[in-house]
Amino acid sequence: MTGLPDSLADFGPAAFAAVVVAGYLVVGEPVVGHVLHRRFEDRMRTDARARRSFYLRLLVLEWGLSLLVLVVFLAAPDVDAGQVGLRWPQAWPGWITSAACLLLLAFVVVSTRALRSGALAAAAPAPTGRHGEPPVQSTVALLPRSGAERRLFAVVGVTAGVCEEWLYRGFFLAVVAAVAPGLPSGVLVVVAAVAFGAAHAYQGAGGVLLTGVLGGVFAALYLQTGSLLLPVLLHAAVDLRFLLVPTAALPPLGPRVRPGGDTRGDQHDSVGPPE
Repeated sequence: MTGLPDSLADFGPAAFAAVVVAGYLVVGEPVVGHVLHRRFEDRMRTDARARRSFYLRLLVLEWGLSLLVLVVFLAAPDVDAGQVGLRWPQAWPGWITSAACLLLLAFVVVSTRALRSGALAAAAPAPTGRHGEPPVQSTVALLPRSGAERRLFAVVGVTAGVCEEWLYRGFFLAVVAAVAPGLPSGVLVVVAAVAFGAAHAYQGAGGVLLTGVLGGVFAALYLQTGSLLLPVLLHAAVDLRFLLVPTAALPPLGPRVRPGGDTRGDQHDSVGPPE
């Protein structure tokens, strides 16, 4: 691992802002993510536009944070683009990281095939949620149903690959290395994995574990290549695989309770073909 800042002094007058934003990624982002997803799940029961609205909020949040971090980086006098991964790959990853990336690609292929075959739709229903309505599971509820949602989800997937790698690998690891100089790359990988997994706490223990592993693989790939390029591409591929899952392979989210007690299905949650 080379090229990361050696001291917080490298950030100059932007040092305080860098630490605050990095702290938000660790502490604030899990809380904000939980609140946004709970509100989304509640809104899904009454508003057919909830999913598109949530996608737009994610885009605003991720690009807003990324632009803020860009300003902090530009204000740091002694931190260059290469120290935050904004360059072409400088080396090949080690064999362990390469094997992990191959396993991740295999996971993308196998999981996509399973999802396309209707694994989600065939899954046993979970216990009902509060007020007796069918539960809205975070990861399933977020998957696009209509053509318009799929187009917007594609933008969200690319945004996640670009912005989250910039935030959690390029910027966050640079701040950690500056605050605690001399940390071995293995420790940085673990720190990146924990922070990224915690940001997905709304997905439950399984989601935290899975995203934590992904975050660790992305961090190892970044640290060994010195570039965010490969992590961005791999991250985007993981998210965009859901676009290959037809609507018919997704479970319906159940009826919505309209104002006045009228219960109706939602056309966007039907099991018909996508638009």
